[in-house]
Amino acid sequence: MMMSRSLFSDHSDAPPSPPAEAAASELSGPHWVARFPTSQRLEDLIEPFRTNVGRFIAALQAAGASVRISATYRPPERAYLMHYAKKLADGRLRAAEVPPMAGVPIEWVHATEAASRQAAAAMVRAYGIVYAPALRSRHTEGRAIDMTIDHAIGKTVETGDGSAVRVASLRVLHRVGASYGVIKLLSDPPHWSDDGH
Repeated sequence: MMMSRSLFSDHSDAPPSPPAEAAASELSGPHWVARFPTSQRLEDLIEPFRTNVGRFIAALQAAGASVRISATYRPPERAYLMHYAKKLADGRLRAAEVPPMAGVPIEWVHATEAASRQAAAAMVRAYGIVYAPALRSRHTEGRAIDMTIDHAIGKTVETGDGSAVRVASLRVLHRVGASYGVIKLLSDPPHWSDDGH
């Protein structure tokens, strides 16, 4: 019995199957700011920094100071969005030059370069970016916290070694933090980390 040659042929008149669809890209703009949110939880920091920060905050609160945490761990995806939005908005690269990141289906290229820059600038404003964000930082490593400390000046706070210190100035407050392994970055008002960066 003869089989039809077409059943076993490597050639076919049918069109090739289309490739699997990639995730649909979405134009850049301020709506991206809500995605990949930065954590405000101490639990998302790595050890021993998590414990050190917890002890420092507890000592501040026990002394009557108030602490408001604005950022701990920053997902790498958010760092990518912030970093390239700022570079593009500042004109340090063109939209087509932004490298892709797996898991972030953003389209940086709009109809015109000016429109691409405007969308990036809107993202920068929505993120509240002042300084150019790094792609990798102590925040993406879980080794930094941004926090606002109020009502600490004039209070007596327990240090990491158990002694008590009157906080007469911000410099003294920074020394108290350092006694817990929580180091102040002076150029960035809310930023503390495990090494001052």
